[in-house]
Amino acid sequence: MSKGIIKKVAGPLVVATGMRSANMFDVVRVSERRLIGEVIEMHGDEASIQVYEETSGLAPGAPVESTGMPLSVELGPGLIQSIYDGIQRPLDDILKVSGTNLLTRGVEVPSLKRDIKWHFTPTVVPGTHVEGGDVIGTVQETAVVLHKIMVPLGLSGRIQGIREGDFTVTEKIATLETPTGPEDLTLMQKWPVRRGRPYKKKIPPTQPLITGQRVVDTMFPIAKGGVAAVPGPFGSGKTVIQHQLAKWADADIVVYIGCGERGNEMTDVLNEFPELKDPKTGRSLMERTVLIANTSDMPVAAREASIYTGITVAEYFRDMGYSVALMADSTSRWAEALREMSGRLQEMPGEEGYPAYLGSRLAQFYERAGMVETLGSEGRIGALSVIGAVSPAGGDISEPVSQATLRIVKVFWSLDASLAYRRHFPAINWLTSYSLYLANMEGWFNKNVYPDWMDCRNRLMRLLQEESELQEIVQLVGMDALSPPERLKLEAARSVREDFLHQNSFHEVDTYTSLEKQYRMMKLVLAYYHEALEILDRGADIEALVNLPVREEIGRYKYTEEAGIQPAYEAIRAQLKEELAALLKEED
Repeated sequence: MSKGIIKKVAGPLVVATGMRSANMFDVVRVSERRLIGEVIEMHGDEASIQVYEETSGLAPGAPVESTGMPLSVELGPGLIQSIYDGIQRPLDDILKVSGTNLLTRGVEVPSLKRDIKWHFTPTVVPGTHVEGGDVIGTVQETAVVLHKIMVPLGLSGRIQGIREGDFTVTEKIATLETPTGPEDLTLMQKWPVRRGRPYKKKIPPTQPLITGQRVVDTMFPIAKGGVAAVPGPFGSGKTVIQHQLAKWADADIVVYIGCGERGNEMTDVLNEFPELKDPKTGRSLMERTVLIANTSDMPVAAREASIYTGITVAEYFRDMGYSVALMADSTSRWAEALREMSGRLQEMPGEEGYPAYLGSRLAQFYERAGMVETLGSEGRIGALSVIGAVSPAGGDISEPVSQATLRIVKVFWSLDASLAYRRHFPAINWLTSYSLYLANMEGWFNKNVYPDWMDCRNRLMRLLQEESELQEIVQLVGMDALSPPERLKLEAARSVREDFLHQNSFHEVDTYTSLEKQYRMMKLVLAYYHEALEILDRGADIEALVNLPVREEIGRYKYTEEAGIQPAYEAIRAQLKEELAALLKEED
């Protein structure tokens, strides 16, 4: 264990001497207050330390002590429903110790509560040969999450003894006979946050992560195990979208990281999630959620750690064979923490002052996502999907963080301030967004939903793109310059925008739309357009077609409860045929 003294303090950066035996990324305790820090640079016996707590009052000569261990997280029962800071300290326990709503410096509290007993049920018997990643038993952590207790990675051998009962996370549940001697197994294991948890192999993503958000699922889907970026200016709805995905995405576990965002946004999560009912289980959404909060008024340096803490927890649940969705809000604040530390280390700056290694750090984070076959003899399949919000100043996505992110991710949901100001939510711009998973998932949609799903989606997209071209003509010479078929095309595209893409996240029915209902909504809009186009060719009046009463019914279909979507769909189709037939009769 290396001991040194402080030589210099510069904000969250502390330089200490006498640290020759310390290693890169060792956790250190700084001063008598025992502030938590991490070694990020070594020069001879001098160590540059990133301190994850407020450093005011530190002075040269104060002691620094290395723990000899990298920054690690505790993984075991008790993670679900917890809210942690950026270095996995439970905020409720800090409150009990400090007695104040502000973080007290130097507080040492265990990440997993040591006083709670969990009922452990073994799934193997003595004499069984196991290896790292094998499940040896289960704990019912919440009503909806069965926590699988796995052999720590790197260990293998024969189970010498194992017992059922109620245990804390530090009590022995089994003994493993290894080539180097017996090892006691507990409900808890540790893992360094900067190292991705290994797996057998990555599997190409071909299955969508269903979110219930029409613009996402239909137009720009993300795969299970995929990565997506949500860039947009202030007020364009990044947090609203991430909350919606956290609530409704087809994931077993949600890890939500509030990285440098305002505290009231995390408060919204804490207030909303316990009251929201999970559509799959009918239980509280918090019963499958882990929250990591490092808000804008918390230490800047810890923002960098919060991202790694969150994704390590997510990988742990992925290794159990679960589908995990991780929301990072926002990676821009994380990059700003990188920029601050890089500046204090006097490194050569890259574009706009960000470190030259910004792109590689972002890639290291996002590449930890994926659908994988996990370690262990069972061959479990787990998926970790990552959705990262990016907050470019003024919405300018030509800045370095947005551009570095776009080079890595496969889905780009471009948020548009002008759409948000027009109260169009989600404010995802359909002309500038894209999903590179579409081709991979076409087969899944056509097989599991309807054979013409992708054809319908492409026709809607074509309408929106052609509307954009027609709008330029309208702005130059007015609506009268358009032919009746072009006018009908504009009306159909308006129906796509207002009836299909616009979704009310606060409406109890419209907040979530199943794939079946999304398909029927597409079919209604396309039926109106194509059948009206036929009638138009036979001499019908364009004004009468635009003002058909059935158009209001098509718009209101999104508020139909899931149980009634089939009869409502058939009624609207029948009404459309009747009104078009009556219109044709009038013309004749």
